[in-house]
Amino acid sequence: LMDGAYFRSCAGMLKVAQMISLLVGFISVNNSQWTDYSAYTYFQIVTLCDLVMILFFYIIHIFRIYRKLTCVSWPLAEFLHYLIGTILLLIASIIAASKSYNWTGLVAGATFGFLATILCVLSIWSSYKVSCITQSTSK
Repeated sequence: LMDGAYFRSCAGMLKVAQMISLLVGFISVNNSQWTDYSAYTYFQIVTLCDLVMILFFYIIHIFRIYRKLTCVSWPLAEFLHYLIGTILLLIASIIAASKSYNWTGLVAGATFGFLATILCVLSIWSSYKVSCITQSTSK
């Protein structure tokens, strides 16, 4: 029923690290005194949406749902999610860092946002290798 090997795989551990860094970034910003409402609301929305989508793909892999729903190209869907999500997360982290004014919680939130961005870039690279390079060599 569950794929126990995915828990210990690089992709699985990378998703867990992304979710943890996004959650810590969200909590840091949420529990801080805000200097700019719109900037940090955007940061919170982006981190939560990204967290939910990563959790969604994590569950897809853990329960092997991708084997039952073959009408969706899961590697391509995951690649596109990471591509769009990483760009939005990078923008949100830059805005949050520029509006932090040395408040510790806001700086920590932006730092974890940048960490999550780096981890998402790693996922983009691994998703690209799986979806694009594998398909082009199989023709």
